[in-house]
Order: sequence, then C-alpha cells, then structure tokens
Amino acid sequence: MEITRRNFVKISGTAAAGIALGGLGFDLTPIKAHAEILRIRWAKETTTICPYCAVGCGIIVYTATDGSGKIINTEGDPDHPVNEGALCAKGAALYQCITNENRAKGVLYRAPYMDHWERKSWDWALARIARRVKKSRDESFTVTNDKGQVVNRTNGIAHIGSAALDNEECWLLQTMMRALGLVYIEHQARI
Repeated sequence: MEITRRNFVKISGTAAAGIALGGLGFDLTPIKAHAEILRIRWAKETTTICPYCAVGCGIIVYTATDGSGKIINTEGDPDHPVNEGALCAKGAALYQCITNENRAKGVLYRAPYMDHWERKSWDWALARIARRVKKSRDESFTVTNDKGQVVNRTNGIAHIGSAALDNEECWLLQTMMRALGLVYIEHQARI
C-alpha cells in the first residue's frame, strides 16, 4: 500500500480517535442498570403506555397501597421493548401532569354561540355522545347499495384510532366500529 499524504491523515485520525476513546474508558460491553433493583416496596406497580406520541413507550406507575390510589411516581419501564426504560421529556414529566392541581378532572361543555364553558357530569356527556352517534348513524345508514347488494354501512361517521393503544384495545375498537357499520376507520400508528 502506497502511503500518500491523504492516507497518512486518515490513518492518523483513526488511530488518534481510537486512542482517545480507549483512554476515556469508552466501553461497548453492556452494563446492568442499578435503578432496576430500586423499587418502591410499599407501592403497587402498574405498567402502562405513554399517551403522548405514536412511539408507545412503556411506563411504570407506582400507586399507594393505602387505598387512596394516589400516584407516587412514574418512570420508564426497563423491560419494555420499545424504550427499554428511557423516556423523552414529555414522558418523564407525566407525573407532573397527573398530580397537577389545575388538571381538568371533569367535562367542560361550551354550547354553540356561547362565550363560557359549563361543567357537566360524565353521565351527561356520555349520554349526549351516544345520542349524537345514534342520530348520525340513523341518518346516514345504508342497507343496500345501487346494485341491490346488502351493505349495512354508515358513511356519516368516521373513526380515528390512537397510537398509544395496544393490539387488544385496537381489536375491541375495530370490532365496535364495524358493528356500528363504519366504513371510514383509520389508525394513527406510524410504527
């Protein structure tokens, strides 16, 4: 091999980088995380999925075992195959969102053409949603198509899924939407 000035610079740079990394203690062997053994012994562990984006990172939620159900801590799940315990800034701040005093805990409704919000009960909201779904379905339901074939579908309602759902939840939602006769069913997952 002929050593040119260009080859000499490449070899020297590679050697210098290798020596620098080796001298800094850079090691590619896997290490065990010590935080895995530090569990809150007096709290109940529940695994869940981060609600923010389509990645679906695993989170461990610690709740008090005194019957209050108070959330004590949230952290990344080291056993989850997606994030292996790491969380982004939003996922890491999930605990603050849950325990925030200003978090909306009920239903807020603003009637058409009104300038203020009203507090409503969950029963009121769910009943109203159910009535509106039934009304839209009844108004747009098609039993047969132009050829006379039975189709039993509604084109007046669409459903967009959530990326933070697992396969079982997606299956339940798909089954319910198809039972209603929906044709336009979409899912947000990008992974």
